[in-house]
Amino acid sequence: MIPNKFSLIPGSITRFFLLMIIVLLVTMGVMIQSAVNAWLKDRSYQIVDVTHALHKRIDTWRYATWQIYDNIAASSTSASGDGLQETRLKQDVYYLEKPRRKTEALIFGSHDSATLDITQKMSSYLDTLWGAEVVPWSMYYLNGQDNSLILISTLPLKDLSSGFKESTIGNIVDSRRAEMLQQANTLDERETFSSLRRLAWQNGYYFTLRTTFNQPGHLATVVAFDLPINDLIPPGMMLDSFRLEQDLTQNTAARNQDKEAADSVSINFNSSRIEISSSVNTTGMRLVWQVPFGTLLLDTLQNILLPLLLNIGLLALALFGFTTFRNQPGRHQGDATPPVAASSEMRALKAINEEIVSLLPLGLLVHDQESNRTIISNKIADHLLPHLNLQNITSMADQHQGVIQATINNELYEIRQFRSQVAPRTQIFIIRDQDREVLVNKKLKQAQRLYEKNQQGRATFMQNIGEALKEPVRSLATEAAAIGGDEALKLANHADMLVRLVDEIQLANLLENDSWKGNATLFTIQDLIDEVVPDVLPVIKRKGLQLLINNSLPANEQRHGDRDALRRILLLLIQYAVTTTQIGKITLEVSTDESAEDRLTFRILDTGDGVSNSEIDNLHFPFLNDTQSDRYGKANALTFWLCDQLARKLGGHLNIKSRETLGTRYSVHVKMAPRAQVMESEERLLDDVVVMTDITSSEIRTIVVRQLENWGATCISPDERLVSQDYDLFLTDNPSNLTASGLLLSDDEAGIRKIGPGQLRVNFNMSNAMQEAVLQLIEEQLAQDEIVEAPPAGVSENAELHASGYYALFVDTVPDDVQRLYTESSAHDFAALAQTAHRLKGVFAMLNLVPGKQLCETLEHLIREKDAPGTEKYISDIDVYVKSLL
Repeated sequence: MIPNKFSLIPGSITRFFLLMIIVLLVTMGVMIQSAVNAWLKDRSYQIVDVTHALHKRIDTWRYATWQIYDNIAASSTSASGDGLQETRLKQDVYYLEKPRRKTEALIFGSHDSATLDITQKMSSYLDTLWGAEVVPWSMYYLNGQDNSLILISTLPLKDLSSGFKESTIGNIVDSRRAEMLQQANTLDERETFSSLRRLAWQNGYYFTLRTTFNQPGHLATVVAFDLPINDLIPPGMMLDSFRLEQDLTQNTAARNQDKEAADSVSINFNSSRIEISSSVNTTGMRLVWQVPFGTLLLDTLQNILLPLLLNIGLLALALFGFTTFRNQPGRHQGDATPPVAASSEMRALKAINEEIVSLLPLGLLVHDQESNRTIISNKIADHLLPHLNLQNITSMADQHQGVIQATINNELYEIRQFRSQVAPRTQIFIIRDQDREVLVNKKLKQAQRLYEKNQQGRATFMQNIGEALKEPVRSLATEAAAIGGDEALKLANHADMLVRLVDEIQLANLLENDSWKGNATLFTIQDLIDEVVPDVLPVIKRKGLQLLINNSLPANEQRHGDRDALRRILLLLIQYAVTTTQIGKITLEVSTDESAEDRLTFRILDTGDGVSNSEIDNLHFPFLNDTQSDRYGKANALTFWLCDQLARKLGGHLNIKSRETLGTRYSVHVKMAPRAQVMESEERLLDDVVVMTDITSSEIRTIVVRQLENWGATCISPDERLVSQDYDLFLTDNPSNLTASGLLLSDDEAGIRKIGPGQLRVNFNMSNAMQEAVLQLIEEQLAQDEIVEAPPAGVSENAELHASGYYALFVDTVPDDVQRLYTESSAHDFAALAQTAHRLKGVFAMLNLVPGKQLCETLEHLIREKDAPGTEKYISDIDVYVKSLL
């Protein structure tokens, strides 16, 4: 056999691809090595630049050290600190008072005026050197004359020195003193350096240059500078990866002789890190930069990413070509192989087609009319084929849109005929057993009826078992409540929970069976909220949470809808929010949708940890997933589903959005048409009533002011009130501000509680309680006014004033003093105000005017407490009393 001249081409191609793969691998290795070397070289140059900058900075401050010691400290040997002032901050800690400059100075320890003068001169000198610096600089001067320590820094030393022994700056000063004393006692160390340190509150890194000066007959003087390095480090190099350490390999003598020696950089691979170090000339120290291998790899890959990806792509292409040509089938087998392979593939396809046809649940028949032969058929068609006349079936199917019915052996079949688009004379018949389908449909209908019967039976079972459990559980709750005691109380609470759970199960059963019937009535949303708050208040107080009700609907607005369903929704959601909230507050917001007036939105927001997505899935099916719990019990897994179903019955839905650690927002949308409001001209409850609201919380202020304004009151705050403006009621949420009659607002009060004469504590979330408290306070004030206005049984105070012979003097002096009270109150001059009030009290006591004297005594008490709102109120009462006498 003569060999084909192209038989060797595939082998050459595979060898070519193999060579290409090797070249690409070598290229990739050289590329990575070059990138690594370039990265190391670039970082080495940066480290050398940093060490040059450090050397320059050290030389600069060496010169500054000698200037301070020779020219400043030496020139201030005598006491010349006249005119300088210092402030004693703590024991042995003094602050140099000076005009506001760049630096501040502290002196630690006993010292004389010469030390004070040295401190002032050094601070002025450093003002000039550090005037343009933005990073923190500090200098420590251990004075050998009196062993005092001077600290001069650009930091706000006076503010930082409070609580000195417990503060960070105190620890820094103590450590510096110890270091400087240790160096002063070392004879052979004139200049030393510290390692890199970190200034925590400034995120600054620095090292300390310490220089010792020996003085005959005195202790050594040590000057230390904290030299920052933040501005010397290039961007992209982390500060915490640097360290400054002793250079053991450096020859100090040779270094001092040749300061301009060639820069040397050493690169060491230490475990999983790379260390690049360079010596700092004239210091005996070296700067080390330590970086993980991961940083090297990431930076290298980032620099060569595009060519590396291109190289990898070429390598993948070469590998694909190598494997393709290496495993090419039949390249040495001649020309008979392709037909054999095609024949085997055709046999496989034919076998698959026959398997598919045999597995069809329908009869399939493909008939060629020209040759009158069957091309394809399955067992079902073969069984029916002897009883079928295909010619008649074809003609009848053409007349009935390709579908006919035939009876074979008393069985009904449906035959569908299709014309092949590939072979026009070929017919395709689909045969379907109609009796079998009818039987299947009957079985499906029977199964559906059985399912509906089971559903009905389950609903009846749930209803009956709920009714059977309800009475025993209620009896248990009643008997437990009647026993008394703490344990019985707990038992009663558990019994009440069982009663509520049984009621909720019965309600869920009614909702699921669509047998729940609502009871639509006219009601006000605020009255409904006033019923909800007392029910949820015990569990909220038990966990120490705050409840805020923000109802933006108009007062007395009536809505038509199912009141009980809405009340149950709010109760269930607030109880669930209490269980999932450990600290913070729960807010209920009521508003009208902007899209339609008959749609209301109730938003319940909590500050808990948020509910999980699995809990939210309980919205679609109850008890699907587990719920959160606290030390009082678990959240009800039926809540979300019940509330959503009830909301849908009210024409809306429930939406839940939660964010981890931020809380959950439950949005209930319902449809409740408002009743048409008839405009009435009658007076409102608090028309012409002025209310002073001294409320700290803006949220509480918004809620209370909205309620009062809905009742017709005019609300003012202490900042808005004029000096002589009167008010009728006083409301506050701060118990220390309630010094006179008024209302103390609270969110955990069950209703109204009297806490003092004319003082009530009321829950601002309950509109009815607020209204009752306001009316009760007004009634008490009216009754008190009647008592004050009613004259005594004997001679009236006015008559006594005329009879005393001091009426003219009273008219000339007292009104002026009252006006002076207003003036001094507006200027907040409590000292002058106290004198004027005391003088008026003396006048009233001399004239036996007991009410005026009592008013002045109360005013003096409020002045001592510096209670501005109460002071203004009693000044107004004194003015009214004086006018009644005149």
